[in-house]
Amino acid sequence: MTSSILSIGTAVPKHKIPQTQVVEFMAKAHGMKGAEQGRLRALYRASGIEDRYSTIPDYASNQLEERAFYPPSEGLDPFPTTKARSDYYRKEAIELSVESSNNCLAQTAVESKDITHLITISCTGMYAPGLDIDLVNRLGLSKSVQRTCINFMGCYAAFVGIKAANAFCAADPKAKVLVVATELCTLHFQNKTDDDNLISNAIFGDGSAALLISADTSLGAEVQLKPLTFYNEVFSEGEQEMAWNIGDFGFEMKLSAYVPVLIEKGIKNLVQQLKDQVSIDEIHHYALHPGGKRILEVIEQELGLDKNQDWAGREVLKNYGNMSSPTVVFVLKKLFETLSSKHKGDKILSLAFGPGLTVESMILEVI
Repeated sequence: MTSSILSIGTAVPKHKIPQTQVVEFMAKAHGMKGAEQGRLRALYRASGIEDRYSTIPDYASNQLEERAFYPPSEGLDPFPTTKARSDYYRKEAIELSVESSNNCLAQTAVESKDITHLITISCTGMYAPGLDIDLVNRLGLSKSVQRTCINFMGCYAAFVGIKAANAFCAADPKAKVLVVATELCTLHFQNKTDDDNLISNAIFGDGSAALLISADTSLGAEVQLKPLTFYNEVFSEGEQEMAWNIGDFGFEMKLSAYVPVLIEKGIKNLVQQLKDQVSIDEIHHYALHPGGKRILEVIEQELGLDKNQDWAGREVLKNYGNMSSPTVVFVLKKLFETLSSKHKGDKILSLAFGPGLTVESMILEVI
């Protein structure tokens, strides 16, 4: 591979919402009382999450008249339609995307007009002309910038974006690729009390992450991340265990409690195949997508890791929840911020999971 990640920028909405407040909103929305409410609170306490961010302030308020998106009624009736949510996404997603992109570019010698390729990633909203063209206009990118949109691939999509950026750089050594992953997961809250929806409502948050990728390492900081190899596999028996469908009232997320079991069965073999591609014995750092607390625990167990080795994934889960596609980039940024020239040559293992059940993996080198 000839390219490197020169910089990473992230952004979250202004509304920081503690789990203790979200659970009160959810209990009221679901009409839960007594034992049901107690079980819901236990689910939130066990999530490993303390805070999440949302573009929607309603989750932090118990005052009906203060709601900005959901109707001021106990039962949230009339429930927002898919169109209402799509209109909201169109207004809010661009703001987070601009912020993460500017944060990314500010760390480099690259100006927005120099970007040759733009890759946008999202599974929580789509429109046309889309987020990519809005970013061209807002960031002042060249009108001839080459645009690629990666949609509806879920939590592992950032890996697909990084692979595409590497391919562009291999084809054109002068390429400067901006990859932007933005999700408004909390926009698609479903007022249903089945296990899948309760879990989804308990873990997902909003956020955006941007990466600048180029073969010209002189444009970035002293320390950079060089992808060495990728490997992906579809665990077909999990096809129905993690899904993302468009309904009449938003996008409907399915995240089954069986997902960690599937990951447990196949992750060790998958990681070994990844290592064999580049003959690497030692991994120095880990950037694991925190799809949920149980998922991290299973990976740690199967790979023989302790919590300290997986500190970055656990910290992102604790402070942001699962934001879908930007999440693993947040984890990489946490690691990035701790690296210095003394870490050059260190290897990083990164993993993410999504619909399919798809597992994406990558090994990077600190250069």
